[in-house]
Amino acid sequence: MSTFIHSISNTYLILRPFFNRKVMSSLLIYGILPLLFIITLFLGHFEISPLQVIRVLIAPIANLFPGNLLHIDPDWTVAEQNIIYQIRLPRAIAAVFVGGGLAIAGAAYQGLFKNPLVSPDILGVSSGAGFGAALALLLSASSLFVQLSAFFFGIVAVTITYFLSRVYRRTPTLILVLSGIIVGAFFTALISLTKYVADPYDKLPAITFWLMGSLASVRYTELFLIAPPLLISTSILILIRWRINLLAVGDDEARTLGIDTKRMSQVIILCSTFITAGAVCIAGIIGWVGLVVPHLGRMLVGPDNKKLIPVSFLLGSSYLLVIDTIARNLTSTEIPLGILTAIIGAPFFAYLLGKRSVGWT
Repeated sequence: MSTFIHSISNTYLILRPFFNRKVMSSLLIYGILPLLFIITLFLGHFEISPLQVIRVLIAPIANLFPGNLLHIDPDWTVAEQNIIYQIRLPRAIAAVFVGGGLAIAGAAYQGLFKNPLVSPDILGVSSGAGFGAALALLLSASSLFVQLSAFFFGIVAVTITYFLSRVYRRTPTLILVLSGIIVGAFFTALISLTKYVADPYDKLPAITFWLMGSLASVRYTELFLIAPPLLISTSILILIRWRINLLAVGDDEARTLGIDTKRMSQVIILCSTFITAGAVCIAGIIGWVGLVVPHLGRMLVGPDNKKLIPVSFLLGSSYLLVIDTIARNLTSTEIPLGILTAIIGAPFFAYLLGKRSVGWT
């Protein structure tokens, strides 16, 4: 026994230098997402054991190999398989896309506008997408048309914001933000008008629930529809993340380093708009993710966007997986995601303010 304890002690002393704060933070950041992804598949009102979930997931791949070495006999029910593949798996994938997308768009916007209080809906995309969905629901359109309408009006809102800001030549960043506030307020008023004329017993509850955010109705059709713009835009932001550092130091300094600040700003706005509009059209309006998660990323890896952008995606995906799991398991009826993200995000942001952690360092 003493020999065993001595060997364990020696092993700990050998490995101790490798498990410093930086290594542990990296393990937490990069390892938590796959772990949470698996956990969310077996948590729910219909109980499925973790081992059974893993067997159902790997069975199609394991059974492709010849022989009986990796063969897995399907001892699960059809109901268990359908719950995993048709309900929980697309929902978990959507949570990864939406949470990571909103977080990376928020980090990109905060770097572009050099303002830690900027969120992905600063240019009116969420309000525009919300109006598009509310209008489609008012017209009793199909779920596919609701998502397309939300995506279209989200793009329209940001387009109006951009061209409205072009009226003034001075302080373009400030005018762009003010234009976004104007356009966002206008589309918010249109949402209120849509709710006012909606049938209070049928259309109004559907519009209200959609605007509060949910992943309950996400299926593979919606994922295939929205995955291309989300993946392409996210990949572009990750590839140009080092240029966002140059934009943060100022336009004049960036130009001296050979960066076309106008073109780069347009690319960031376009990619962030596609991400946010895509996220809103399948999940509704979910606030605080794009505002709070980048600050959490700065606390872990610092303000360097080369590290912050991918870390924000991982943290945002993990965060929304947790929120979605709580939303569908906390009570007998599902809680809208927008409520939980505000309840959790607002106190956490207040904590950051108290610790003076809201900033660039």
